[in-house]
Amino acid sequence: MNSHRNARTTPFSRALIVERRLSGESVEVIAASLGISVRTVYKWISRHREGGCAALEDGASAPARPAGAYDNWWVEAAAQLRRDYRMTASEIAERLRLARSTVARWLKRLGLGRLGALTPRAPVIRYQRERPGELIHLDIKKLGRFEKPGHRVTGQRKGNRNRGAGWECVHVAIDDATRLAYVEVLPDEKRATTTGFMVRALRWFKARGIIVERIMTDNGSPYVSRLFAKVLGWLKIRHIRTRPYTPRTNGKAERFIQTLLREWAYAIPYRSSDSRNLDLQRYLDWYNTARPHYALAKQSPANRLNDLLNNVLRNDT
Repeated sequence: MNSHRNARTTPFSRALIVERRLSGESVEVIAASLGISVRTVYKWISRHREGGCAALEDGASAPARPAGAYDNWWVEAAAQLRRDYRMTASEIAERLRLARSTVARWLKRLGLGRLGALTPRAPVIRYQRERPGELIHLDIKKLGRFEKPGHRVTGQRKGNRNRGAGWECVHVAIDDATRLAYVEVLPDEKRATTTGFMVRALRWFKARGIIVERIMTDNGSPYVSRLFAKVLGWLKIRHIRTRPYTPRTNGKAERFIQTLLREWAYAIPYRSSDSRNLDLQRYLDWYNTARPHYALAKQSPANRLNDLLNNVLRNDT
């Protein structure tokens, strides 16, 4: 460590203090000649007696143990209480008689600051049906209607609010095996509207050689209605519902909706929601026939459908 520029002593002057004291010179005279206190002279003489010439060198100014430092045992004890008993930082601090801020800092550093970190995540289970129509995912996404571009497009908040424009619902149906998608924008998500969309989606898939065997939905009110169940019973299609509060079960529909919003709904600044809806068919044609899908080895859904249907024909012959 280098001495600061106002230091009264240096390793050389400290050695001179020791030398002059050993020659019999008094401590008061040494201190007065160097402009330091008597206590400082005694300090360096004592250090030389204990450590020799090496003790006269500059040392680190930082303490050997920082103030407030604790052994690893305390940190491990706090982490154990957090994991085993799900205690808060205040409860742990009270139990260990420590400052709450100290315990909170430890938990944050260990990644245990949030209770969600204490619950292990469920393993990711990926599946993909082998036959087209073996499973169709249905879902609904609400989008706000607008009659003119908002402030995110124009950059001006004044006069760009669409008061009372309302909502419209994007109904999606996607085949699990091929990712082929059918989408409609409808005014609501009532049971009659949703059931009508399902029937039209089934006809659309059938026109492309896909006979639907199962349909997966969440537990929304239109999907658990008697009308929806009755139509599925007539068509002899099995209805599979996702587990409550588990959207990942219907993950393919959720993921397609994210893609739909990013590449269609929010892709360009539309003049109005009607203009946005008119552009939907263009996007769906591109998605189904030309867009490469990484889950399908960069095939488009249409190409994947053709391959699977050809495989079925070859197996039948």
